[in-house]
Amino acid sequence: MAQLKPINAFTSTLPADPVDENYRRQVSQVAYSFVQPEHFIDSEVRHTSSLTEELGWDPIYVASKEFKAVFGSKQIIENSKPYAMAYAGHQFGNWAGQLGDGRAINLFQLETDIGLQTFQLKGAGPTPYSRNGDGYAVLRSSIREYLCAEAMHHLGIPTTRSLTIATTGKQVLRDVMYDGNPEYEQGAIVCRVAPSFIRFGNFELFAAQGDQENLRKLLDYTIEHHFPQVTALDKKGYLEFFEIVSQRTLDMIIHWQRVGFVHGVMNTDNMSILGLTIDYGPYGWLEPYDHGWTPNTTDRQHKRYRYGAQPEIGLWNLLQLANALYEIIDDQSGLEQVLDNYKIQYQEKHLDMMRNKLGFLHNDNNDQQLVTQLIQTLHLHEVDYTFFFRELQHLDRNMDTTIMLDKLAIAFYDFEQLSEPHRLRWLDWLSVYKSRIQLDYSKFLESKQFTNNDEDVVNLAFAKARSEKLITTNPKYVLRNYIAQQIIDEAEKGNYTMFHEVYRVLQHPYDEQPEFEKYYAKRPEWAKTKVGCSMLSCSS
Repeated sequence: MAQLKPINAFTSTLPADPVDENYRRQVSQVAYSFVQPEHFIDSEVRHTSSLTEELGWDPIYVASKEFKAVFGSKQIIENSKPYAMAYAGHQFGNWAGQLGDGRAINLFQLETDIGLQTFQLKGAGPTPYSRNGDGYAVLRSSIREYLCAEAMHHLGIPTTRSLTIATTGKQVLRDVMYDGNPEYEQGAIVCRVAPSFIRFGNFELFAAQGDQENLRKLLDYTIEHHFPQVTALDKKGYLEFFEIVSQRTLDMIIHWQRVGFVHGVMNTDNMSILGLTIDYGPYGWLEPYDHGWTPNTTDRQHKRYRYGAQPEIGLWNLLQLANALYEIIDDQSGLEQVLDNYKIQYQEKHLDMMRNKLGFLHNDNNDQQLVTQLIQTLHLHEVDYTFFFRELQHLDRNMDTTIMLDKLAIAFYDFEQLSEPHRLRWLDWLSVYKSRIQLDYSKFLESKQFTNNDEDVVNLAFAKARSEKLITTNPKYVLRNYIAQQIIDEAEKGNYTMFHEVYRVLQHPYDEQPEFEKYYAKRPEWAKTKVGCSMLSCSS
């Protein structure tokens, strides 16, 4: 490609802030403010993701000085009109009023091989919505966001994407733990890519201002550009739109629960209208299984955004979106029905997800009881979430339960200290699980047409089908916080070797990758309380 040719669909359709100056302010009846990213003359692009191939970009262009200058925030391209979006939101359950893109600047929209995409720099300087922030980001948080977004994509989870990460050459002052001890850190910027960065909060802002005209404009724009299945821009179509948003939000959260991901900051301004995982702040993956775990130090007391509450919070956030759209949709029963359907669908989809994680090929009416018993048993002793489900592939229906438990010992953080009552609880559950695998085998035998009933042939076919279910549902490699912190520690010294290596691993999270077996490791003891490895703040 000779050069990027921007499309300004968002800015040409929706109302702009009439003020040109870049200072912090409240806005009214505007969807965005034009703002120029800061130019970092010493910036250096440290990594470019495989997303460039999916976009259909010429490798020659990706290697060019122009590419590095644009995504290193040294220059903007011709005919682009960078902007920061205005939105509001509920934060930790409370109305926060106007928020907006405080450190994100949308460079342009482009038509690509994967459709219309918006390209955004995070950390490229202040905007009118920066509030008390400075608009910059540090290398620490930028590495975490860059790698996690790509890891989530390859796990099959709807997400924004990462295109590039660059150091800016600028030092940024941050108080990591909010304890009054700020320090300077290396500045960085990530180019994030998504079909749209519109959030629940964009709609909440217009609704809070009583601006139905622009609320409708935003709704129509969003449907026309991102929801082609909605064919009518009327109340019926708007309700259909809300139903699709609800379904996508639920599907995204079910995926989070599947891999043990905890977002950490599920405020309405961090909820994508497209059902994409967005804004990777103090996130984490479950290590020892804990329904009540949150990685966010700010949420330590109330644990509003804990792992087990994510589906409920998704529903609460959808209720706030419904409230914002109510005056336009004007169908209370219709909106309530969508929210009620979310509750029903969650129960069904969560059970199906757990059946897949357990390797079941057929459904049984007693599965919910088995799942409930498993979750209760997982809480008895520290058991690694990723390891436990991945290691189930090594169990079979003919195995003694004591051998099964020994096979799973690798998933326990201190198997030698497992108390006898807890050991018996595990053996009880494994006995039920073993019977359930046997039932699955019987149903498998009934459902398949074998040319002969040779036991070895049937056993092999069943084992293969079960193994495929387990390994395609349960990843082997996830971006554990201690691994991310090790990458950060090295990168801050100028060494990106581990960064590149882990990026390669995360592109194939379900594969065995024996050459990278060292990353299939439980959280080490030293990481249990280390800053950046257990809980994190929102500071970035």
